[in-house]
Amino acid sequence: MSMLPERENTDPRELARFSGQAALWWNPKGPLQALHDINPLRVGYIREKSGISGQSILDAGCGGGILSEALAAAGARVTGIDLSPDVLAVARRHARDAGLDIDYQQISSKEMAARNSSAFDVVACMEFLEHVPDPAAVAAECAALVKPGGHVFFSTISRTLAARLLVIFVAERVLGIAEKGTHEYNRLIRPEELVQWGRDAGLILADCSGFMYMPVVRKSWLTRSLRMNYIMHFTKASIQ
Repeated sequence: MSMLPERENTDPRELARFSGQAALWWNPKGPLQALHDINPLRVGYIREKSGISGQSILDAGCGGGILSEALAAAGARVTGIDLSPDVLAVARRHARDAGLDIDYQQISSKEMAARNSSAFDVVACMEFLEHVPDPAAVAAECAALVKPGGHVFFSTISRTLAARLLVIFVAERVLGIAEKGTHEYNRLIRPEELVQWGRDAGLILADCSGFMYMPVVRKSWLTRSLRMNYIMHFTKASIQ
């Protein structure tokens, strides 16, 4: 996330936190361990619902490129956007070392939508909505960025007491697999809220699945329960 003129939907504290973690982004046992551990689940879900190979995919809020690289390695043409110049520098360097061609841009989803409306087959916005002041606006921007007939994916955390206990207290304060303060309970998003934001933006809900993440064994899997983490798939109606 960057210091672009448009900052009303950027939290400077979040920007500083993730920028400060830039050097550790690709450490699978560092403060972003959870992102590494759940990445196979996220990629598998996208592959099942929309396909990856040959698709133009936007990774909105890409950070250091964990998801972007996996999608590119699976054959997608990937564009990753973020506002932190520090994490984008890490993303570009890691992709170059991995021999992957990923178009990383320091730009907000709002500005990207203004320049590239209906440009992508797939838009993925994972573990990002809970870190911005106005997540509904980001959801609408993702809808604007995808082509008619395309797919939009969101992954985030439900605002429940269970999530408050396990995702915030246990993960951050007991196990230390995330930096303290990474998640704020009031910014977590109930599934029904995200469904409504998608519908308001003209998207059609295709699927919503919960997933469990067990940091001790470093495994994640889909579940029916939406009390903790969940991943959501929307489609955009084709033009008749």
